[in-house]
Amino acid sequence: MNPQEIAKIAQIASALEVSGYPKPGNVHRTRDYDDMEFEDFIISGIVIGDTIREACTDVDVENPKLGKYILQAVAETDRWIKNNTNLGIVMMTTPIAVAAAISDDFDEIRDNVKVLMANTSVDDACDLYDAINIADAGGMGDQDEYDVASDSAKQELRDNNQTMFDVLKISAPWDMLAREMISDMPAVFEIGFPTYHELKEKKSQNDACVLTFLTILSQVPDTLISRKYGSDEALKISMMTRDLLNLKDEADFGERLKEFDDYLFKNKYNPGTTADLTAASIFVSYLKSNFE
Repeated sequence: MNPQEIAKIAQIASALEVSGYPKPGNVHRTRDYDDMEFEDFIISGIVIGDTIREACTDVDVENPKLGKYILQAVAETDRWIKNNTNLGIVMMTTPIAVAAAISDDFDEIRDNVKVLMANTSVDDACDLYDAINIADAGGMGDQDEYDVASDSAKQELRDNNQTMFDVLKISAPWDMLAREMISDMPAVFEIGFPTYHELKEKKSQNDACVLTFLTILSQVPDTLISRKYGSDEALKISMMTRDLLNLKDEADFGERLKEFDDYLFKNKYNPGTTADLTAASIFVSYLKSNFE
């Protein structure tokens, strides 16, 4: 697929995800947070376009430089927005975008993501650490092994020849995005994408986004919540989401959805990982539509 088209789709997916409302527990068009506003995410989605296009141009499959482009997109975002609005989206979108660029058919994308991730380098790992530090993102890589905040972290990566795939594998037990990136992205390709792709033909774009978000959250406990409050709390939120989804055809579903959004906001449960997976799912759906 043409790199320009892929970049446009990445920007569209970012905008659609943050615009979904009321997307429980997250910033959306009718809900700002003290340190983040809806417009921050819109700007973030726009400014990654040039980097995605560059990443998808003249791809070297043996050395796709995914870390370089993740860092580049995060650094560009930081020029405009001084908080972590899109590190997770960039991490998910970049390998999918590059995979789309080297695929002749939509069905090749998922396998090509695995190939590209397997070909990441030590430089990619170092660039990813820089991206995490720029975004000031908590939770990924901040354990004892290869602590991203450590002054010696990148030298340790080089000394031990640890690629980006390797460090994500270390983070996978406690970070869903890392787990997606080292596998074949099951939450995106088996839950989020098929849900959104079907719903967007039947529902409004907003409803498709929100219901996809809820579907992912109901099946995959959010690791941003689990890192802050523990796995039991994350599971509790997923079970509450499942109960809510069972009422999606009821007349008062909209009211119940807003109540759930208020509950998560009030208690500071922020399913940010789920938002990233939703954006990636929307991205994949629009890629499929453009391949057809």
